[in-house]
Amino acid sequence: MVDQVLVWVEGAVSSPWFYVALLVFACVDAFFPAVPSESLVITAGVYAASGEPSLAGAIVCAAAGAFAGDHVAFWVGWASRGRLEGRLRPGSRRERAFGWASRTLRRRGGLVLVVARYVPGGRTAVTVTMGASGYPGRLFALFAGVAAVSWGAYAALVGYVGGRAFEADPLRGLLAGFGLAVGITVAVETVRFVVARRRAGVPAGR
Repeated sequence: MVDQVLVWVEGAVSSPWFYVALLVFACVDAFFPAVPSESLVITAGVYAASGEPSLAGAIVCAAAGAFAGDHVAFWVGWASRGRLEGRLRPGSRRERAFGWASRTLRRRGGLVLVVARYVPGGRTAVTVTMGASGYPGRLFALFAGVAAVSWGAYAALVGYVGGRAFEADPLRGLLAGFGLAVGITVAVETVRFVVARRRAGVPAGR
């Protein structure tokens, strides 16, 4: 059964339509987080270690899809800006929260956007909020491009490293790629948590 699945996957990744699937999945995932685009990009990286698909092609398609999808989410937020602001009661908790988010994004929106690209679901919330808060479109495009390229390269290269380590065993390569991605995510989240606690004045051992 596993061998049959691997044969099917190998046939799929060698097809030119796989690049289209990468682009579409990465695009849709940006505004509909239920689509597992990272898994597909990591899989592309694993098989790229054996020659097909092209690693560069996988990165370009993943990045292009992510860039397009982020803009869809941004313009959804932009289009709803007037309706959203009209529903916020002056002085309410939601109004204060929206004001805080808008001010934070104006000051550090680029950094927030790049970091959020690595958080499924979080990226959608940030891009929609940036649109709803009136974040400048040109700046958004610049940082969305940086985020998309770095994310596409990261996911594909993580898979590639796993594929190179287990070139003769695609299943172990996939497991290694996913394990490496999870490990990096856990490490980054741990560092972020410790830094946040220190900024708040909480000792790391508590």
